[in-house]
Amino acid sequence: MRLVFMGTPAFAVPVLAGLTGLDGFKVAAVYTPPDRPAGRGRRAQSPPVKEFALEHGLPVHQPASLRSAEAQSELAALAPDAIIVAAYGKLLPPPVLELAPLGCLNIHPSLLPQHRGPSPVATAILEGDEVTGVTLMLLDRGMDTGPLIAQTEYQLNGDETADALTETLFGVGGELLNESLPRWQSGELTATPQDDSLATVTRKLERADGLADWALTAAELERQARAFTPWPGLFTKWNGSGLKLVEVSVLPNRSGAAEIGSVVKTGEPAAAVVTSRGLLGLKTVQLEGRRAVAISDFLRGAPGFIGGRLSAPYDA
Repeated sequence: MRLVFMGTPAFAVPVLAGLTGLDGFKVAAVYTPPDRPAGRGRRAQSPPVKEFALEHGLPVHQPASLRSAEAQSELAALAPDAIIVAAYGKLLPPPVLELAPLGCLNIHPSLLPQHRGPSPVATAILEGDEVTGVTLMLLDRGMDTGPLIAQTEYQLNGDETADALTETLFGVGGELLNESLPRWQSGELTATPQDDSLATVTRKLERADGLADWALTAAELERQARAFTPWPGLFTKWNGSGLKLVEVSVLPNRSGAAEIGSVVKTGEPAAAVVTSRGLLGLKTVQLEGRRAVAISDFLRGAPGFIGGRLSAPYDA
C-alpha cells in the first residue's frame, strides 16, 4: 500500500516514524510546508517532519499550496492509495481529498465531534475535561466534519500542559493509525458519519487570551496556564513590565484577603494572587527580558511585590 504523509511539527514525527516500519506499507513521499526564516539571523529552518524524512531517505515535497494544478499533478503522479495527515497545517482542496482511493486519513487530538477546529487540546484543558482522546477520520471539505474510522480515549489527570498532552495524543494517534490501516485497507473498518448535534467547535488562540483576568477563579486561571503552554502563556503586568506566570497552583481563599489582583504572602508557594474564588499560587514566574525563576528567588529581588496589585484586562 502506497502512502503519502503530510505533517509539520515535531509531535507529528512519531506518526511518520511508525508508518515507515509498518509491514506492507510504503511511504512514497512526505509533504510539509516550505522552510521558514527563524531566529535572530532569520536563517531558513526546516519543519521537523522534513528533517526526519531526509534522514531516512524519504522524498520530500514542500509546495506553498496544494491548490495549483502543478502541485496536484505532482501528487497524483505518486499514485498514493491513501494520504495520511497529521498536523499538516493546510486545508486540502477537493481534488486532493478525492485523489487517493482509500481517502485522506487525518489524526485529530479529540473525541470528535467534540472539539473540532484548531485548538482541541487547549480547549480540553480549559474546560476541565476528564477524558479526551484521538480520532482517526476521513477528511472532507468541512473543518473536522468527516466520517469517523476509529477512536481511542485518553484519561486526563488534571496536570497536563497543552504541549505535553499534544505530544502524548499524537503518539496515541500513531498507534491507532498503525492498528487501523490494515483493517481499513481490507474493508474490516467502515467510516461512520459524525453526529453534528453533538459537535463543539474550538477557535484559534490569540495572544490576548493569555492576559490573566483576576475576576476568574483560581481554578480557571490554573487551567489557562496549562492550556496556554507554550503559547501564549498566562501573563500579567507588574510595575510596567510583563510578567509571565509560568507555573501556578490553586490555593484556598483565606479570610480577610485583599482585593482581586493583589499579591499576598503565603506558605508554599511563597506568594499568590487573589482571584474571585481561591488564591492562584505563584510557583515559577518570568519577568519580561529575564529568565524564569522560582517565586522565592523572584521575591528576593522584588521586595515590593508582596502587597502589590497585578494588572487585569479591565484596568485602564
